[in-house]
Amino acid sequence: MQRRSDRLSAHRDDEMKTELQGLLRSGHSTRVTEWHDPEPVADDDPEVAGGPVLPGPAPGRFEAVRLELGRQLGRTAFPATAAGLAGTLRERGAPDRLADLVAGLPEGTVFRTASELARALTPDDA
Repeated sequence: MQRRSDRLSAHRDDEMKTELQGLLRSGHSTRVTEWHDPEPVADDDPEVAGGPVLPGPAPGRFEAVRLELGRQLGRTAFPATAAGLAGTLRERGAPDRLADLVAGLPEGTVFRTASELARALTPDDA
C-alpha cells in the first residue's frame, strides 16, 4: 500500500479533474451563472492587476512586451513572419494594439523567438 500525505483521496482528485476539464479545454468559463466567475480586470485598474506580479523592480518596456508576446504566442508560433504572427495573435484573442504593432513590422523578416520579436517592437529599449 502506498502512503502519501495527500489532502484529497484519489477519487476526489479524479472528480476535480472532471470538473475542470471543460474550463481547461475551452479556455473560458463554463459556469451557468455569472456570479461564480471571477470579476474581469477593469480599464482603470493598476497594470499589476492585469498580469503576473514579478519579483524585484518593475520590468522595463522590453521585458513587458516580451512577457506579453510569450504569453499570447507560446512556443508553437515560431519561427514565423510578422504577418503570420499577427494572424496568430488575432486568432488567440490578443489585444488589437499588439497585433497591429506586429503586423506593421517589415515583411519577409522571420522571427525565431518572442525575444527577437520584442526587440523589433522596442528597438530603443532592448
